[in-house]
Amino acid sequence: MVERLEAQARAGLAESLPQWRLVEGRDAIRREFRFRDFSEAWGFMSRVALLAEAQDHHPEWSNVWNRVEILLSTHDAGGLSERDLRLARAIDALGAQSVIA
Repeated sequence: MVERLEAQARAGLAESLPQWRLVEGRDAIRREFRFRDFSEAWGFMSRVALLAEAQDHHPEWSNVWNRVEILLSTHDAGGLSERDLRLARAIDALGAQSVIA
């Protein structure tokens, strides 16, 4: 069984995942990515899908034209877990290649 993050791990989220934000009332983290166009956003989502499948941990997400919003929470744990942080780091590594400010 996957366990929720301890308070100490939560305290370090701002430093370890600076572009992800806690979602109040959901015990989740979210990040929005912006790309030059829909094609780049869709390609990014495809790469994230492969990562998620490999980790057997699937995000909640949405896409509108050049924006992709990703929300991570572990349903089995009832909130944030190490699985979310691991996937967020992997997603950040992908996104850093093509995200626009």
